[in-house]
Amino acid sequence: MAASLSAPLVEMRGVSKSFPGVRANDCVSLSLGPGEVLALLGENGAGKSTLMNILCGLYRPDSGEILVRGSKERIEGPADAQRLGIGMVHQNFKLVDSMTVLENIILGMKEGFVPNMARIEKEVLALAEKYNLKVEPRESIWQLSVGEQQRVEILKLLYRKAEILILDEPTAVLTPQESYELSKVVRNLKSEGKSAIFITHKMEEVMLFCDRVMVLRKGAVAAETRTADTSPRDLARLMVGREVLFELDKKPFAPGATILRLDKVSALDDRGLPALKEFSLELHGGEILGFAGVAGNGQRELAEVITGLRDLSSGRIILGGKDMSRASPLAFIKAGVAHIPQDRTSVGAVGDMSVASNLAMKKYRKRPLSAGILLLPRRVTAMAKRLIESFRIMTPGPETRVKFLSGGNIQKTILAREIGACQKLLVAVYPSRGLDIGATEFVRRQLVAQRDDGRGVLFVSEDIDELIQVADRIAVMFEGRIMAIIPAREAEPEKLGLLMAGVGGDR
Repeated sequence: MAASLSAPLVEMRGVSKSFPGVRANDCVSLSLGPGEVLALLGENGAGKSTLMNILCGLYRPDSGEILVRGSKERIEGPADAQRLGIGMVHQNFKLVDSMTVLENIILGMKEGFVPNMARIEKEVLALAEKYNLKVEPRESIWQLSVGEQQRVEILKLLYRKAEILILDEPTAVLTPQESYELSKVVRNLKSEGKSAIFITHKMEEVMLFCDRVMVLRKGAVAAETRTADTSPRDLARLMVGREVLFELDKKPFAPGATILRLDKVSALDDRGLPALKEFSLELHGGEILGFAGVAGNGQRELAEVITGLRDLSSGRIILGGKDMSRASPLAFIKAGVAHIPQDRTSVGAVGDMSVASNLAMKKYRKRPLSAGILLLPRRVTAMAKRLIESFRIMTPGPETRVKFLSGGNIQKTILAREIGACQKLLVAVYPSRGLDIGATEFVRRQLVAQRDDGRGVLFVSEDIDELIQVADRIAVMFEGRIMAIIPAREAEPEKLGLLMAGVGGDR
């Protein structure tokens, strides 16, 4: 069905919203027609998620009005949004860790005094099969990888039969094949007259999914256009206000001495099941070793094993010639290992602490930030200001609590801390997830800079194009093992995608 803008399904008129020290939305107006997909673009902190949180009832606007199907509505909470057929897949998941997948999917719904869990499970499994969103319905959320939790969020929306979908970076943890499946979901919804607002930093997704594009900059509308009338390069320039380089210049690959060696390492996941199975590899100084794979195939456990956060079942970890198989996380930090974790809100940052305190976490034990047991606040603040400027962290100031930042700026805070502290090995798990195109370009250049300075970089990503562009070698993981290791210059997206699905390989 073609999009119809003459009778909008949703209108937001003159919406404004402020937080302490931040004007997130400044008199923003938006319309969405039946059967239309609107791309909402902008840099991290531009106000995209805030605007959508207003539409789905998590925030209330300071001013402005919302019309749904021509009627003015007061959306006081998520229940009002659900009643109006509005549902959102959030970038930072809205799941209860201690509850099961099924319990999260029906949470807040009227399913009777005693829900028929057998029927609900059957319906959820049917949706999961239809849209290729594999989950185990009776597992607890805390047992799932980030990618699996994202699938639960998408299934929750589909189960609740939302007619107006808000998708905030929904493909950030999906393989190209899974993203293609999501595109089929969106096409089916469009054919039924349903609509979607798509927040993404991937320009190819804008061109694939969307009919129109609206760009926010510093909380206000900077541009609107039809997708057919623009290009990825033009959109990138509108987002960041400058020309963005889509190619990455790197020095020729010249690996040095072995920095990290894993010798038949095995480890269990949180469910007590094998996550790494006699896993062996070598990583050299001056090398970026990329890891491709569908979330849940051992990438998180691999990163945690080589940063001391997860115990080994067997095998050895040799870092710089020293056996670190039973070392603590602090020992790994002191040995020069930095870690950008996949879960930035639960593991990577402390929301109730300031930006400055989060940036100081790896360096507060020694000079110049401390003298003996005394922390030196002025030096912490000065260091934080330097990193805020270098990494373009959008924050009112160093003392702002991290929880008030956008998801992308939380990620930048973690990146600044870890890259600044890296001495020997950088373990980077989805470091550009949720970042705008300008920040992604910056992160990739930072990874290459670490490599060019002689450090080793273990780089986990599900973006095949990113891996080919950034890595020197690419290892593909499937069910806790390496399927193959391929020089990046010889890698083909189709072959990598098949290996990620467990097809072919050397094992």
